[in-house]
Amino acid sequence: LFFIFYIRSMIISKLINFIDNLWLNFKSFYCSLFFRLYLKCINVEFSTGLKLYGFPKFKKATLAIIKIGKNVTLRSSPTSNLIGINRPCIVSALTPVAKIKIGDNCGLSGTVIGAFSEIILEDNVRCGANTLITDSDWHLDDPRVGESLPIKLCNNVWLGEDVKVLKGVTIGKNSVIGAGSIVTKNIPSNVSAAGNPCKV
Repeated sequence: LFFIFYIRSMIISKLINFIDNLWLNFKSFYCSLFFRLYLKCINVEFSTGLKLYGFPKFKKATLAIIKIGKNVTLRSSPTSNLIGINRPCIVSALTPVAKIKIGDNCGLSGTVIGAFSEIILEDNVRCGANTLITDSDWHLDDPRVGESLPIKLCNNVWLGEDVKVLKGVTIGKNSVIGAGSIVTKNIPSNVSAAGNPCKV
C-alpha cells in the first residue's frame, strides 16, 4: 500500500513539474518575442538568443548606449529562479554618456543595473537573485553626492543572491562573491570573497 502511494505521489509531482516548466517556457517565448520589438523601439542593441522570463524594465537616456550580447537570460518572473525574485530586472542608462554592456551568455535574476557613466559585464557573468550593480550615489542634485565611477565585472564572475556592487569596482575573472555581500573595492581574479565590506 505504501509503495502504491509513493509511486502515485512521484507521478503527480513529475506531472506538476512538467506542466510548470511547459508554462514557464511558453511565457518566456512570448515575452521574448514582444520584448525584442520593444528594445528595437528604444534603440537597445541585442544579439541572438535573448531569453526572458517575465518582463524586465529598461530606461535609456537619449544618446546613452545599452548593448546585450548573445544568449543572455533575464529572469524577472518571481518563480523563474527558485531562490525567489522580488523584483523584475531593471536596466537603466540614465545620462547621455551612460554605457551598459552585457556580454555573451550572461544571466540576470531580478538584477538592477543603474549606470550614470559605464557598467560592463563581460562574458559568462552570473548575477544571482535580487543583485544590484550601480556606478553612482544617485540623487545628483544633492551636494554630498560624489562623481560616478565605472564598474567592470570580468569573464565568469558569479554574484551570489542579494549582492550589491557599488561604484568604481572591478571584479576579476572567475571570482565568486558570496550572498549578501556589499562590494566597495576591487576584487582580484580567481578568488571567493564575501562580507560587508566584501573581502577575499
